[in-house]
Amino acid sequence: MRLLRFLFVVGIAASLTLLALRLTHPLPDLPSADTSGAVPASEETLLGANLMPLMAIHEGKSGVVPLADGRDALAARILLARAAQATIDVQYYIWQTDTTGWLLLEELRAAAERGVRVRLLLDDNGIPGLDNVLAELDGMDNLEVRIFNPFTMRTPKALSYAFDFFRLNRRMHNKSMTVDGVATVIGGRNIGDIYFAYGEGTAYFDLDVLAVGPAAADVSQNFDAYWTSGSSYAASDVLPPSEDGLAEMATAVALAQSGARASDYAASIADAPVLSQVLSGRDVMEWTTVTLVSDDPAKGLGSATQDALLVGRLPALLAQPAESVDLVSAYLVPGDAGLALLEGYLADGVRTRLLTNSLEATDVPVVHSAWMGYRDRLVRAGAEVLELRARPDRSADLSLTQIITGSQSSLHAKTFAVDGARIFIGSFNFDPRSAALNTEMGFLIESPEIATALGRSLDRSEAFYRVTEADSGAIEWIETAQNGATSAYTLEPNTSAVQRGIVRLMSWLPVEWIL
Repeated sequence: MRLLRFLFVVGIAASLTLLALRLTHPLPDLPSADTSGAVPASEETLLGANLMPLMAIHEGKSGVVPLADGRDALAARILLARAAQATIDVQYYIWQTDTTGWLLLEELRAAAERGVRVRLLLDDNGIPGLDNVLAELDGMDNLEVRIFNPFTMRTPKALSYAFDFFRLNRRMHNKSMTVDGVATVIGGRNIGDIYFAYGEGTAYFDLDVLAVGPAAADVSQNFDAYWTSGSSYAASDVLPPSEDGLAEMATAVALAQSGARASDYAASIADAPVLSQVLSGRDVMEWTTVTLVSDDPAKGLGSATQDALLVGRLPALLAQPAESVDLVSAYLVPGDAGLALLEGYLADGVRTRLLTNSLEATDVPVVHSAWMGYRDRLVRAGAEVLELRARPDRSADLSLTQIITGSQSSLHAKTFAVDGARIFIGSFNFDPRSAALNTEMGFLIESPEIATALGRSLDRSEAFYRVTEADSGAIEWIETAQNGATSAYTLEPNTSAVQRGIVRLMSWLPVEWIL
């Protein structure tokens, strides 16, 4: 009885504590009616003068350039920021405090200083260590910062989950940068060295696309919807007052610029001839139909209708595949509906190829724990399942922390191609979190050239394990060496019994709905 009374008292005390925290850490008021909005493309800007004549020639079409290489993706953002003369709208889930994170933030600061209006919308879950800097940037002329779905307790920030979990569990996963209403970059990359193939350690394989024309105008309008949404709060109402934030930033930028990686950063700009040609007005892009697909920002409040969600609109836009589907997702948890869709394709004779991370390559093992059951069923249904191999130089002697946090090389792209004719590139992972919790966006591009390029990349058998069903009925992994020789594994390749045991244990947890 004493134990029960003790537990009862503890429960009451904890409940009262959480209620007190909720009451003492309320959300601020939303910003007042905002007059800033998307700036239409104009030939009075450098980008407009260079690109609008091409837009007129290819009326109604958008120009696109895929950005598979991380350094090209970095160069595109840098070159766009430096070319900006009217406005830069930036929307990201994660902004890291590393070399590329500081250098890109410096480009935005410099643009604002020369008179460009900069609007920076960041998800509060992905900006640790930036409160002081963002607070002072927000006070600059021409630069405004808003925070999506903010944590009302700043220190310790994660404690906010205890009293406001269901709101904070919804995040803005969108990734876009749009300049002068003319050009935009969207895709799977956040901002940080890991996304741009810089430095040692983990490197993500990802995919973005540079688009000019109507596609950029659509992203600008979509940004406005998020900027004025019921989840976007003024940084000045969320962040503590800055204490020399710009000085802190200047020190960090100087350190980043003096490092060895800075020379790589500079080289990526000099070695980007295609991007330089695009921004100077050379007609080197593919001009085609591009459709922006984006969640209603009301999803951040859990109040978006099904027909306003990306996951609800994609099937109608894609239409029924006739021949093939190539799907690439870093975190592939299709759920019952997605599984039924893929099995339906297979039943109709559609070649269905799926690429995701292997256990040795994933950076989120708990997602792999949910993927395993779907994988085995899809393999047996006839899907061609591929799992990315980690780097060959990956050490086999891993600590428990390294086992839990993932590998040196990991897939981060979110894309799929249908019938070698059209391709989706964006932020949408094929998992329950992207479908129901996080806001997402992406382009559906009518491009046999880009779609077939994705298919060719999946033909590189040496980069992946091919997961198949052995004659015995067991699942096995086939590894192909550079010389064409193959090896078969009956357990997840290059993983330890401890690693597999942890993931198996995770698979028993009822957490798929938040993955």
